[in-house]
Amino acid sequence: MTGTPTTVDEQLSAGGLDPAHVRAVARATLAEDLQWGLDVTSEATLPDALATAEIVSRAAGCLAGGPVAAAVFEELAAQRGETIVVEILRPDGDRLQPGDVVLRVTGQVRTLLTAERSALNLSCQLSGVATQTRAWADALEGSGARVRDSRKTVPGLRVLQKYAVRCGGGVNHRMGLGDAALIKDNHVAAAGSVAAAFHAVRDRRPDIAVEVECDTLDQVREAVDAGASLILLDNMTPDVMREAVAVCAPRGVRTEASGGLTLATVHEVAATGVDYISVGGLTHSAPALDLGMDLR
Repeated sequence: MTGTPTTVDEQLSAGGLDPAHVRAVARATLAEDLQWGLDVTSEATLPDALATAEIVSRAAGCLAGGPVAAAVFEELAAQRGETIVVEILRPDGDRLQPGDVVLRVTGQVRTLLTAERSALNLSCQLSGVATQTRAWADALEGSGARVRDSRKTVPGLRVLQKYAVRCGGGVNHRMGLGDAALIKDNHVAAAGSVAAAFHAVRDRRPDIAVEVECDTLDQVREAVDAGASLILLDNMTPDVMREAVAVCAPRGVRTEASGGLTLATVHEVAATGVDYISVGGLTHSAPALDLGMDLR
């Protein structure tokens, strides 16, 4: 894409999102709220009139989901055959302070208030993920390690949550079960050994990356010898991680720390030389960022 993105779909595409997917999520979110009938409160109390509303940050954090919220408003307006104007005032990834206006929308007042909660549910959740990720990314700044997400995502929101991780300065692990392989302890138990599991996956899918979860240094050596290019160091102490990195790094094998990690201990873990810090909590337990909508 050339030039500055202007439409909502262009901004979604610029962020690596498929506009069709985002709009499907927007429609599903609206349908969930309206499956029991129209917005009776808004229909009964609001006039048939144009209005302008703004989404405003009520807390400090990192923004994600501005174009997603915009898509919600556009989808409901389109369903009703109405014209709506959306202005995205702050880009995703921006750091927010209380009172910052991130989005302005002008349209039928009933449509604005009917779409309000669906738009906020998505943007608050995604901004919460971005804010949580930003805290880890800031803590790791200068260390050489990057914070990375997992598949521990809210069902139906994986693509958007992983987008929010990128907005917060993190990097994505595999999107699903088919774009990369992760050999875990149960796979090793079923195959008989780390090497047997690795070669079984490599024989089946020679075209994809294969990561191996290891609990011990012996498993690390076995996985490296088998040809793994990425090792997940599961619940290891920093001293053992450092030894594992010494095994992997000279052979160009990347390492990822996982299990029981906290912001208080992340410096010690990063100092072992690992490439990635895996944090499932980025997506499965990030508190929502407080955003609200005000009519102007």
